[in-house]
Amino acid sequence: MDAGTVGAISTVLVTIAFFGVCFWAFSPKLKKRFEEDAKLPFADDEPQDKHTDDHK
Repeated sequence: MDAGTVGAISTVLVTIAFFGVCFWAFSPKLKKRFEEDAKLPFADDEPQDKHTDDHK
């Protein structure tokens, strides 16, 4: 195989991978999960105690 054939094969594989990721990301079945995951950084697990360094 020469460089042109390897380049063509890699271009086709990357294109297939790109469309696979797009299909996965925009899949209607996963929309609810992605919306919940997007809100995760804003969720508070436990209130922080302001007086944790009282032992000084």
